[in-house]
Amino acid sequence: MKVGETFEPRRLDTPLDKLTRRHSGRRSRTHTKRKRGRYIQARPANGRTDDVAFDATLRAAAPFQKRRTEQRKKVAFAIQKSDLQRKVRVKKAANLILFVVDASWSMAVAERMAATKGAILSLLTDAYQRRDRVGLIVFQKDRATLILQPTNSVLLAQRALADIPVGGKTPLSAGMLMAYEVLNQEQIIHPDVEPMLIVLTDGAGNVSLGVLPPQEEAYQFAEQIAARKYRSVVINMEHASFDQGLAQALADHLESPCYTLTELKAESLLMTVRQEMSEQKK
Repeated sequence: MKVGETFEPRRLDTPLDKLTRRHSGRRSRTHTKRKRGRYIQARPANGRTDDVAFDATLRAAAPFQKRRTEQRKKVAFAIQKSDLQRKVRVKKAANLILFVVDASWSMAVAERMAATKGAILSLLTDAYQRRDRVGLIVFQKDRATLILQPTNSVLLAQRALADIPVGGKTPLSAGMLMAYEVLNQEQIIHPDVEPMLIVLTDGAGNVSLGVLPPQEEAYQFAEQIAARKYRSVVINMEHASFDQGLAQALADHLESPCYTLTELKAESLLMTVRQEMSEQKK
């Protein structure tokens, strides 16, 4: 496979794929508290008075009409606060897959970048049908760069992936901070989006943004990501012979799983992402 070459993603027999096939459309379905989406059922309002389900409220109040004689002297149908039912809605939510890639010289850069480019383009091909979006952050030297704004445009991705800079030190904390900021911004713009963070690194940071030691600072930002309940996966790119457990430590602070792919290919990365998304949606 050539660098950045796309392929037809292999469909996994997972709950996510079954959900997609069972209903019309391609997006994942999720409950929403906003007044948008299809009304599917009602639940007790528990004191709330917005988005009332009038049909369900009437049904809830009907058995008590004989007991509410005094109230019915003023109204034809007596409804009390305890009868109120709220609408439960579902809408089709897109997934956001945000890659954060170490582009320093600390790992096998060529192999990692080839696999990442192919996976991103393949995810975008799949995203065209699912309405998912994919973004890419690269960190190296003394900074992190948003190479690819979250998009489902294959053309934009191809342009962004054409020439990714590599080399230099490893500002892991810069990558974690930018990921946190991008995910927060996406949640504001698209409140119903389902974000997924994929970090490809050996976990060895050696550049700080502030006064804290590099590793401690990176873990602090990782904990902030975990505190927002953003789903994450760490792909450990260190060779097994030199692995110091730093990628696993980063995953622990992200409260995420950590995978080691000895033969990292675009397809295996794609399948890992899709499998993890289905598992975490359960």
